This record gives sequence, C-alpha cells and structure tokens, in this order.
Amino acid sequence: MRLRLIPRSERSKGFTLAEVLAALLLMGIVVPVAIQGMHIASRAGEVAARKGEAARIAQRVLNENVVTTNWNQSSQSGTVLEGLRRYRWNLHSDTWTQDPNQSVILQLSVEVFYVAQNSEYSLRMSTLVDSTPQTNGASQ
Repeated sequence: MRLRLIPRSERSKGFTLAEVLAALLLMGIVVPVAIQGMHIASRAGEVAARKGEAARIAQRVLNENVVTTNWNQSSQSGTVLEGLRRYRWNLHSDTWTQDPNQSVILQLSVEVFYVAQNSEYSLRMSTLVDSTPQTNGASQ
C-alpha cells in the first residue's frame, strides 16, 4: 500500500481552530471598544446640542433683562420650556470690580442648567450694563 500525497490546492479549504479563536478574541476586544466610542460620541453630540440651546436661552434672558431693566434686582431665577426640555436659569447682578474708577457698571451673569443623558451641566454668560438712572431727554 502506497501513501499518496495530496497537493495543497486539493486539500479542503477552511480555517483552523487557532485562526477561528484568534478572530473571536480580536472581535471580543474591538467590539466593546467600538461601542464605548460610539457612546462617547453620542453623549458629546447630545451635550453640544443642549449647550447650544442653553446659550440661546441665556442670551434671550440677558437681552430681555437689559431691555426691561429688570437687572436692578440682585438675583432672579426662572424656567424655560424649549420643546420638551426644561432649562433652569439664575440671573445675578454684581458690581463690576475690574475698574475701580467705575462704580456704575454692573455685571449681569446668567447661568442656565440643563440635563443631557442623566447628567446636569450648566452654561454661564455675562454682560456689562450701565446702572445710572435713565433720565427723560425732554427739557422744561
């Protein structure tokens, strides 16, 4: 009886057990890392979207209070409903201490609080206003 050698091209084509285990190990490492990366990217996108909405709300609150001169009170707070999302805000007016020669300048700061993926974040925006009383320009 003679043993006949089968050429490599005629052998069954397939993967060995070691190759299959190595591929599974690689997938076991890569897939969780990829999922974690997608979670981080999703969170960053949602936080950025909420931060943009919070910035619009902060700007609107500042503008409304500057125009209506409601900033004479030291502190205010409120809630804004934007779509289905609720944003809390706090407005503070403090004396501006950067220039000791100026005693009539106030710094208005509004802080808007928002929630993204069960974590609370905040955004702060400030502006300067002249606190001298406005006089009517009509002369008598």
